[in-house]
Formats: sequence, C-alpha cells, structure tokens
Amino acid sequence: MKKEIPIFFTIDDKYAPYISVAIKSIIDNASKEYKYKIIVLHQQLNEENINKISSLKNENFEINFIDMKDGLESITDREENRLRCDYFTLTIYFRLFIPDMFPEYEKAIYIDSDIVVPGDISELYNIELGSNLIGACNDKSVIDVPEIAKYMEEAIGVSKYEYINSGVLLMNLKEMRNKEFTKKFLELLNAYHFDCVAPDQDYLNAMCNGKILYLDEKWDAMPAEGKEPLKNPKLIHYNLFQKPWCYDNIQYEEYFWKYAKQTDYYDEIINYKNNYSEEKKEADRKCLNVLITKADNMSEKDITFKKVFERGEKIRI
Repeated sequence: MKKEIPIFFTIDDKYAPYISVAIKSIIDNASKEYKYKIIVLHQQLNEENINKISSLKNENFEINFIDMKDGLESITDREENRLRCDYFTLTIYFRLFIPDMFPEYEKAIYIDSDIVVPGDISELYNIELGSNLIGACNDKSVIDVPEIAKYMEEAIGVSKYEYINSGVLLMNLKEMRNKEFTKKFLELLNAYHFDCVAPDQDYLNAMCNGKILYLDEKWDAMPAEGKEPLKNPKLIHYNLFQKPWCYDNIQYEEYFWKYAKQTDYYDEIINYKNNYSEEKKEADRKCLNVLITKADNMSEKDITFKKVFERGEKIRI
C-alpha cells in the first residue's frame, strides 16, 4: 500500500484559477510511488470552481474540499489582520488550525495557491523535521528592503536571516499539537491583536523561532527584481505583487504559463491579465509603499512581538 502525503491549500473563489495551475504542476511532477491527498480549506468556494479543480484528480491524487465557515469568529477584519495592506481574507489564517483539525496526520505540507511546483513534492515531504515545529525558507524576497528588514528584527524580534516565508510550510503536526500551537496562537491574537505586515506569517515567525528547520531556497523560489533567478527551482512562489497573471516579465513566469495552458482556467487567466489596468497597477504601487512605510514605523508601536517577549511574556513555543 502506498504511503499517503497530505497537501493543504487555503483559498477563496478569487484564487480558484491559480490553485488549479498549482495542482496541475504538482500532479505532473510528483513521484508515483506515493498517494497524495490534496485538502483545500476554503471560504465560500462556489460549485463551479469546486468541479473544475476536482477534475484534476487521478488515481494517485485525491482532492477534498472543506468549508471553513465556522469557528473563526475571533478573527475579524481589523487593520492588523489584513494581507499586504488592502485585502482581508480569513483564508490566510486557516493554515494555523491544521494541526488540531487533522489529528490523523503527524506531518503535512501547506502551500499557498500562487505557486507552481516543477519539482517532486514528495521530496519536500520526506525531509526529516526532528523536533522542529515547521520547515520553511528564509524570506529572501524582501530581506534587502531596509524598512522590512528593520520590521523583522525590531518588531517581530527575529534576525532577518531567520525570518521565514509562510507560503511553503512542512508542518510537524504532531509536535505542534504537543505544544498546543493553535491554542497559544488564539491566546496571543486575542490578548494583544498585534499589528502585522504579514499576519499569519508574523505569528509563525514570532512563535516558532528556534524551532524551525530552514529549507533549501529552491523550495520557495520567489521573483526578486535585481537578483538572478535560481536554476532548477523545485517550487516557485509568486509572492506579494509578483504575479505573472498581472504583469509581464516576472521571473519564473514561463513555469506558470506552461501549466496554466493545461487548465480549464487558461482563457479566464489571460482575460484577467489583459484587463489588469494601469489603475490597478498604480494601486499595487501605492499598496507596496504603504506596506513599506507601515513596516518602517512598526517598531515604534507600544505593543510588538519583540516588546512583549522582552517583558518576559511567553511568545515563543
């Protein structure tokens, strides 16, 4: 009997086309020595999108959908809970509840839906975590932005070389349950409502620092202007505003279009890109500037992860 590998995504309808591309790339490149269960945690995903995504399944890949409509009432649309600076979605927090929601698994992969996987996903799963809570990659896409590096070190309280991107996680679910990770996350959220640049990501960094296995950067290759692209990346993550379905000449865009052409969403994706107006691009630029300014000023707040930690209160697990 083949070993099963669980792979989690979290989406809403807006990202249905891109998870389809992601899943197609995973299926095409995954070892056939394993069975895979893709579990899509979603918020109000419509039936048409469920059917289109489900059509990708095959004898090695099962695709399940779970509507996360209940139980997250404590996470509301507050400024500190917004992704980037403009977009509130509960889906960014769903990954933090995986350990308790799925006690049948001791280990799992979580990945964002704005990715493609030209490598074999089973290789990621088979990395040994030991007693670490998660495996992840250092977030090199923004490490050279002085304001954001300052935020990592002076607001979150971790070295910029240890701050991880939460878009690709190898999760030690058994150890996270043992440490009551989800319970402690909710306690921190409700006690402090930390203002964040990247909400779920910042909690993971603050809570898990010292218990993170740092993965080879090829497992979270992110477009970065002015930097050479990695050769033979295993997983590409179109982070922040670096989306090939919005802009031309994005690093690694050829990988995305290779798999997009093989999905039922290709025409829809092309249409979306063709209609990505100058007004939307200007809004992106403004949003990026707001994010950088916010990061630059965050360490001056009265309540930050670092200040609470330095007061002797338990932040890290």
